[in-house]
Amino acid sequence: MSAPTQGNDEVTVQVRFLDERIAARPPQYATPGAAGMDLRAAIAAPFELEPGATALVPTGIALHLADPGLAALILPRSGLGHKHGIVLGNLVGLIDSDYQGEILVSLWNRGDEAFVVEPLARIAQLVIVPVIHARLVAVESFDPSERGAGGFGSTGHA
Repeated sequence: MSAPTQGNDEVTVQVRFLDERIAARPPQYATPGAAGMDLRAAIAAPFELEPGATALVPTGIALHLADPGLAALILPRSGLGHKHGIVLGNLVGLIDSDYQGEILVSLWNRGDEAFVVEPLARIAQLVIVPVIHARLVAVESFDPSERGAGGFGSTGHA
């Protein structure tokens, strides 16, 4: 497996199709500049997601990234969030390189109206990202920076 680099270089990721409908319409990049692949709802029948409710929706796929230098992020689809209030219940999903189970998407209806999730609807995006493992080193103090320990609002920008 090759390590990720800048640009649109490809890495190989193993996928298992757990639902034949998804195998027929696998996640893919819609354009050469797309960062994410759409994940679809691998459900048998439509269901209604009431305002304020969450649901764990299967995607019909399992990935094995295998490379500890990679992770996958599950992100909301901007159109669903803006138009219908459908976002992720955990805000961002993280798939570690050693996870091999089915990808499930936590959908949350933060809108004011019920939303119908249809079978095979595009419900989220999957983005593969590089991971850097940090080694923490204990120190008594930090070298000074312009910001220092200034928190929320400390830069003067709203």
